[in-house]
Amino acid sequence: MSGAHEPVMLAEIVDVFAQIPDGVLLDATLGMAGHATAILRRHQGLRVVGIDRDDMAIAHANKVKQELGADAARFTAVHARFDRAADALGGLGIERLSGALFDLGVSSPQLDMADRGFSYRNDAPLDMRMDRSEGLSAWNVVNEYDAEAIAEILRRNADERFAKRIADAIVAARPINTTKHLADVVTAAIPAATRRTGGHPAKRTFQAIRIEVNAELDILPQALRDVMSMIVPGGRIAVLSYHSGEDRIVKEVMREAETDASRPNIATPFAHPSRTAPRAWRKVRVAKKPGADEAARNPRATSARLRVMERCEVAA
Repeated sequence: MSGAHEPVMLAEIVDVFAQIPDGVLLDATLGMAGHATAILRRHQGLRVVGIDRDDMAIAHANKVKQELGADAARFTAVHARFDRAADALGGLGIERLSGALFDLGVSSPQLDMADRGFSYRNDAPLDMRMDRSEGLSAWNVVNEYDAEAIAEILRRNADERFAKRIADAIVAARPINTTKHLADVVTAAIPAATRRTGGHPAKRTFQAIRIEVNAELDILPQALRDVMSMIVPGGRIAVLSYHSGEDRIVKEVMREAETDASRPNIATPFAHPSRTAPRAWRKVRVAKKPGADEAARNPRATSARLRVMERCEVAA
């Protein structure tokens, strides 16, 4: 899992966690461990536990750990999906978190390694599984789902306006076994005038199928809620999302947490009946998008959106 990789909004993420309490920070999407190691070096009072569903990411993280020197004892990598973070942490005896990071989407090495089947720019067998031990692959979606189901996936996961045309073309072209064949079928299904603008015509289709294969939107809401329930007062959660479907879910979960007065605050278990119950979470104002220099340097960062919440500690 080698190759160039620049963590998105690295300086901003490190700053988000600079003042959180000492304890454990969860990197729920470890990837190449760029965010995790930068946070580890900046905050000497943190232990960082990184989880990832990709076995190659975990193997890479274990190599990174060997290079951390004295900081290595504060870094742990675990093979797990982020909706199973609580179980993974429980296995390490961890019940509370000082912070959590979710960097959603696909990592640069996954896109760049042709045999993973994530990219329309390489020719490879259709796969797109982040965890290659799981059964459903892009091949199954493309060759076994009916046209109506494929069209719905394209609309829901990528806001694809030509969803029906693309779905019908995919079904008509079966069997489709490679990424190049799929990209060609999708490109031909999109009107010529549209193909000339907006990047590669197959980009949205590949995104939508990848999200379906890995159940990314399905597992996200509960994963966020579970992790947020473990964060101590003064702790923070930061989420980087890369498309509207992800960002809608993140906003909804964070809004729900910010406005929910029904759950007692960790620091204030009892609210006076004559007063409004304290809110457990507040938004943290940060730069929501990468700066112009980063976007120019790293085009894959362009669509990133950062949202941060802090667990409140309300005086009794």
